[in-house]
This record gives sequence, structure tokens and C-alpha cells, in this order.
Amino acid sequence: RFDTWLSSHLKLPPSSLLSYSGNYTDDAKSWRLVDITRLTSKYQHDRADKRICTSLLKTKTCSLERALRRTQRFQKWLRAKRLTPDLVQGLSSPMLRCPSQRLLDRIVRRYAEVPDAGSIYMDHLTDRDKLRLLYTLAVNSHPILLQIFPDVEGWPFPRYLGSCGRLVVSASTRPLRDFFGAAPEVAADLALQLLAVLRSMATNDLNYFFYFTHVDAGTFGVFSNGHLFIRDASTLGIIDKEEAGSQLMDGQQEYKDIFSCLTVDCQSAFVSCDSIREKHSLVMVCQDLLPKLLAGKFPPPVQERIEAFLQRCAHGLGDSRGAGEAMAELAEILKPLRSCDSRFAYRYPDCRYSDKY
Repeated sequence: RFDTWLSSHLKLPPSSLLSYSGNYTDDAKSWRLVDITRLTSKYQHDRADKRICTSLLKTKTCSLERALRRTQRFQKWLRAKRLTPDLVQGLSSPMLRCPSQRLLDRIVRRYAEVPDAGSIYMDHLTDRDKLRLLYTLAVNSHPILLQIFPDVEGWPFPRYLGSCGRLVVSASTRPLRDFFGAAPEVAADLALQLLAVLRSMATNDLNYFFYFTHVDAGTFGVFSNGHLFIRDASTLGIIDKEEAGSQLMDGQQEYKDIFSCLTVDCQSAFVSCDSIREKHSLVMVCQDLLPKLLAGKFPPPVQERIEAFLQRCAHGLGDSRGAGEAMAELAEILKPLRSCDSRFAYRYPDCRYSDKY
């Protein structure tokens, strides 16, 4: 149920927005706020449909399902018992640029759109299930990431509630851009949470290294309790530190087909997996987000220290500095600047009784 729709005075078609707010229920009694988000823009959507029909069937319109079923890639998926790196070769999703077998097994085992079989084999997926999974991975891996790294296990993502076609429904949030004008103590708290998310993405119990290929003011969001998380996971790449030696790495990008071109230009260059460093995401956040969040918020001596750090960070930190050391340095500046009160419900009243805060 939509709470708000586009205001009529804007004279914009509904396709102009990528996200809508609404209410969702699964028991008809309790309602929760949700975001309904498009996985592609209307322009990308229309262009992809046209590309499928003209390149596969040489017609202007066609049955997309029938056309995609005929492809060589999907025929390989139909014969496969297990999702292997060669089956996702050349897909544009950053998550699949350096795929390990361990990561692909996790996708199959936790794919939420089919009954849970707890198996790494695809026997419990129908032909249509396989096409839906392949299509989602080709268009936008965001809903898959929310399923395989759920919030209930401590991952910094919103709760996944379902997806259909090019729409995904997840728990409601406010984008970080809404907080660029926030009070100093709120800005300091969000910046510290941002650093903690980056740290957990680089070092976690499962030994996956997550990195961003792009960040902007909508990449991160904030729950009503003040807790920050990753709102848009579509630009997250994953390197499996446990199986790094067995990953196909960059050679797997040479193969391209219609599934490689559904949301990007077929000629787009890929970021080399070997070129990703630990500080990759931190540098992007220092360039694009932290200056807007922390600008002009604090007394001159503290503000000068913050700005000096952000300038060094935005230029790559220098070769001698690791991301962990850099984040610790900024955290030490910011920790005394946050407060402990009910605005920060995610850690209040715990902060009153803990040295950690």
C-alpha cells in the first residue's frame, strides 16, 4: 500500500522516481514502512527489452522469456546441477566479477524465491526459477545480496521482503543525503558508523572482502532508530579471501552475451580484481560522502584536523598508510564529538553504562 505517490503538480511520470515509500503487511493487522525500489531505471528497462528482441530474434517486440530461454548461456544453466563460475562469466554485476565457488553455493542455498532446500545443488530450482535467478543477477544483484547476507545475521543491509520483476521491497530508510545538514553530534555518530560498516565489509568472520565500485548520497541509509546501513548494494563487489587462488579473476570477463548488456553498455570496461586494495572504499567515501556530512560542523581546531585527514584520505592516503590505521585515526577524532541520548535509539540507553561509548 503506497503512502504517498508523486505530487500531481510536479507533472512527472511515475517512472521518474527510482524509489517509493509504502506500507506492507503479511498478517493484515500490523503494517510496517517499506521502500519499493526499481532495480533499473525506466530507460534501462526499455533499452534492455529492445536489445533482447532485436539481438536475439531480430524483431522489435517479442516474448522476453522465450527469447532468453533460447540463449546458449541459459541452456547451459538448464543442464547444470551446480552454479559454477563459468555460468556467471561476463555478467556485469560487481558481485560476480571475481566469483568463488563458495560464494555461488551460498547464492543457491539462500535464494529466497524458492523453498529452502539447504542444498548447493540446483535440483530444487525449476527452469523458470533458474531464469529468474540468472535475470536478477544480470540486471541488479542488490536483492540477491540482501538474501544471502541477511540483516538478522548482523550484516549492514535492510531486511529483504521480496522482489518481483524489476521491483524489490525492503525495510524503509532515509538516505544519508537527508542528514548532510544534521546536528554535529548526529553527523559524528553517522561518520563513525560509516567507518564501522567499511571495517566490517573488509574484515568479517566469513572471510569475504566487500568493496564499492561507486558510492553516492543514496548508497547508505539510516533507520528510524539512527542505525546506519548499506541502502543500495548494487555497486558492491566481493572478493573471497578464503578461495582467492581459485577465483577466475579477470579472465572470466572476456565472455560477453546478451545477459552481460542488460543494464550497461556491452563495451564497458571492468575494474580489475587485482587492482582492488583494502583502502579502495574508504578513499571513495572520503572523496564523496564524509566532506558533505562533516563540513563546517565543529569548533575550528577539530574541524581543521578532520579536513586535513579527509584531504589526505581523498588523495589515497599515501602508500604507507593502511585503511585500518586511517579509519582508527578518524574514529579517535570523532568519538568525543558524539552524544548519548534518546535520538540514538540503536545504542541508547546502553551507551550510558558502557565505556565503549
